[in-house]
Amino acid sequence: MFVDLPQELILYTIGAFLLGYLLSSVFSRLGSRYRERKRDPRDDRIRELEAELRIAQGSSEKTISQIERLEEQLKEATIGIERRDNVISDQAVKLDRAQMDLKESVIKTRELRSELTERATENVHAEAKIREVETELSVAQASTDLMATGVLDYSVAPDKEDGGAPVNENQPAKVSKTAT
Repeated sequence: MFVDLPQELILYTIGAFLLGYLLSSVFSRLGSRYRERKRDPRDDRIRELEAELRIAQGSSEKTISQIERLEEQLKEATIGIERRDNVISDQAVKLDRAQMDLKESVIKTRELRSELTERATENVHAEAKIREVETELSVAQASTDLMATGVLDYSVAPDKEDGGAPVNENQPAKVSKTAT
């Protein structure tokens, strides 16, 4: 197949690779220790600042998202407050109208009460006058009935009896009322 290489050459090649690996690892360790000693403290500070910057950027992104969410909530709350203010102002207008209507109704009710009181007083006076007129009418009717029957005839009746007292004063008069 491949060229036959002597075994020694293969072993020398493997040994060279191993020796190279060992030497490179030793030199890299020594070099890193030497670099650590020679490292500038400003480099450490730069690395620290870069780490802080990455942390700050991450937290600023979170803060920005929170701010955006809070702004949305503020807009929603502002819209809700405006709607409530509109409802409250509408209700206040309705309340003012109702109060004005109530005041007008109270004034009208008072006027109607005073008018009713006046009418009731007039009604009482009218009833009293009607009773007076009915009384006068019944007296006149009774007088007419008595005159028609002849009981109350002033021209025929004697004014005085023997003792000087009028005839009709001590005796009750027989008056009958007829319904018409």
